[in-house]
Amino acid sequence: MTQVGQHSLHGAIDGFLRSLKIERNCSDLTIKSYSEDLNSLLEYFGDYAGGVPAVDAIDVASLRGYVAYLHECNYAKSTMARRLACLRSLFRFCCREGLTATNPAKALRTPRAGRRLPHFLSTDQVIKLLEAPPANTPAGLRDRAILETLYSAGLRVAELAGLNVANWDRDAGIVRVLGKGRKERVALIGRHAGVALDRWLSVRKPAPNATLAHQGAMFLNKTGRRLTTRSVARMLEKYIAQTGLDQLTTPHTLRHSFATHLLDNGADLRSVQELLGHKSLTTTQIYTHVSTERLRETYEQSHPHARRSRIQGE
Repeated sequence: MTQVGQHSLHGAIDGFLRSLKIERNCSDLTIKSYSEDLNSLLEYFGDYAGGVPAVDAIDVASLRGYVAYLHECNYAKSTMARRLACLRSLFRFCCREGLTATNPAKALRTPRAGRRLPHFLSTDQVIKLLEAPPANTPAGLRDRAILETLYSAGLRVAELAGLNVANWDRDAGIVRVLGKGRKERVALIGRHAGVALDRWLSVRKPAPNATLAHQGAMFLNKTGRRLTTRSVARMLEKYIAQTGLDQLTTPHTLRHSFATHLLDNGADLRSVQELLGHKSLTTTQIYTHVSTERLRETYEQSHPHARRSRIQGE
């Protein structure tokens, strides 16, 4: 372990990001997010606080100045909460490595963010979207398979882009995906998605000169190489414009819709947690919203004093 001394913040951040990659097996996207959040801290010290200090020279007062700066910049509370969580993780790493004796971020208060419900589509809207890609072209068959798989399995877009043909067990109706933290989980593939995947695979043509990683990819771009998450988003934008659906719709909206529709149709929360690959049940609980009509129906069927026949007879 390194002794506490004049260690640069830049070096500490580089070491922290390496530990996320090597020790915690975080994805490139997660590491990029941490890096962007920590660059905000470096910019604050460099541009507004007289220069970037050594790690062990940073105290609670220094970080409270950074928090005040975030407030002045009118960042959303959710962004501020994420950046403060990032700071705590960084300084835990610094304490562990002996770069500083204490964690100055531990005393910072996280702003309470409002609970924002996820954007989701109705069943009719999902059907409209799934039927938008043409069924008579290779690109259309691919796009149908992508949309069906996102909705059927509730996948994150990065999980979908990382799928290989070998990950799909047609007979069992499952795909094996790498979720957050590169943890493998099993996702279910419904009948409609299975048919869409079969049709896509019948016309799928990987580039002959592509690497093995590209040749084995489930979803390919027009050059026969693995489709990226950005390409999936651009593809969806085209069909959103074509169908006239809400422009807030993203690939993740189909994951939100998957969870919402399961719960609205009676699935239990633990099962949905498992299907989504959530580590904490608290994360899944955001999907427990149901329509007013469903609440009223359940109430009138279950509560003896709510039944209209009783009320009308009194």
